[in-house]
Amino acid sequence: MDKLWQILDGAPLSGGFFTPQNVLLSLLLAFVLGQVLAWVYYFTHTGLSYSRTYVQSLILICVVVAITMAVIGNNIITAFGLMGALAIIRFRNVIFDTRDIVFIFAAVVVGMASGSQRYAIAIVGTIILSLISIYLRLTNFGAHRPHNGFLRFSLADRIVPAHPVPAILKRFCGNFTLISAQEEGAGGLVGYAYQLMIRDAAQNDQLLSELSKVNGIKNINLTVQEPLLEV
Repeated sequence: MDKLWQILDGAPLSGGFFTPQNVLLSLLLAFVLGQVLAWVYYFTHTGLSYSRTYVQSLILICVVVAITMAVIGNNIITAFGLMGALAIIRFRNVIFDTRDIVFIFAAVVVGMASGSQRYAIAIVGTIILSLISIYLRLTNFGAHRPHNGFLRFSLADRIVPAHPVPAILKRFCGNFTLISAQEEGAGGLVGYAYQLMIRDAAQNDQLLSELSKVNGIKNINLTVQEPLLEV
């Protein structure tokens, strides 16, 4: 047990830091922790910008950085040589989601910790980052949608406080805001546009059914923003 803890703690063993056994352990640990990061990213991902190659790259980045750390070892000349070689490479992929950048940086750091045989830091850091990512996903932390629906319709008369339309909207919406009300041609119709915060999207059909019963209402159009549209 003492030897196992010595390995996890990153303390030097009797055989030295960069023995073939230690390097193999570093690469295997980088591979496992890279998969953990990839699975957490896959589970917590939202939006439409998902990429299978990006998820695979998280694993590969961990292993490649671990190999790089093993190559560098304690040799500063090798470190400068690798820096010069990497300066030649031009990365042209544009990453729009800052969360994707965080996972790339996490993969690099985990690979560095594994390759430099700081195993305890690599394992504990990956676990904590994974738990934080899952917590943010399950709690939907940071979500801010004051309105999630857009309603348009035409009415033969003006809406007054006692009109049935506001009463219907209060039943199905947490809040609603009138965006515009303007005349439509010579028919006497008034076009209305509302922003809505719908409580339950499963009741959208019932909302439309109740609105269609209002006298003089025409051209009802409801557009709902689904959470999946957030990129």
